[in-house]
Amino acid sequence: MGKRIIPQRRGKGSPAYRVPDHRYKIERVGYLSDFTKGQVTGLYHDLRTYPVAEITTEDGRKMYVPAAEGLMVGEWIENEGIKVGNVLPLEKIPEGTPVFNIEGTPGDGGKFVRSGGTYAIVMTKTEGAVYVKLPSKKIREFNPRCRATIGAVAGGGRKEKPLIKAGKAYYKMRARNKLWPKVRGVHMNAVNHPHGGKEHHPPGATTVSRRAPPGRKVGHIAARRTGRRKK
Repeated sequence: MGKRIIPQRRGKGSPAYRVPDHRYKIERVGYLSDFTKGQVTGLYHDLRTYPVAEITTEDGRKMYVPAAEGLMVGEWIENEGIKVGNVLPLEKIPEGTPVFNIEGTPGDGGKFVRSGGTYAIVMTKTEGAVYVKLPSKKIREFNPRCRATIGAVAGGGRKEKPLIKAGKAYYKMRARNKLWPKVRGVHMNAVNHPHGGKEHHPPGATTVSRRAPPGRKVGHIAARRTGRRKK
């Protein structure tokens, strides 16, 4: 009898695969519900892929948001006017403007496009929806009252510098408690993984049902099609 496969062990949520929350300096990053105007009073770096900007509002409250590229301490950001760092509803942002930290529903504080160096583009508007092109090239429909920040997320270029050696990759993954290095299933024994037991390829089909048990749910889950795509 083999041991549990890695996706099963990760899904259980044990401390071995849990993100070290205590290493994050800022607990929650998002907009205040009634934000109007504020000043950048600090920039913080933690395990996130972007620096976090501390915004102090005129009435003394604080909120933490992903910093925009080029944002500096001492600048003021508002909820009106097209300026890098400003927070506006999508219905007030012109088409073709780069935005990030987009709310999924009005008031949730921002859920989309938050990785360092990324941005989305406001494509077109209708009476009841705003269509935004995400970094994945997918065009998604948003509520016009959802807020977003003008510009791009700071921290771009973080993937351009090569790691050079495996030791740097080890410490990079260890900081976030990521599983590394990963052994491919085809290199395992048959008792340890559904793809194991052969030389360098799975013993059978790599497609699997959506209703498969966790120990069998590896490969192409609920694949719509297989094989090479015909041009």
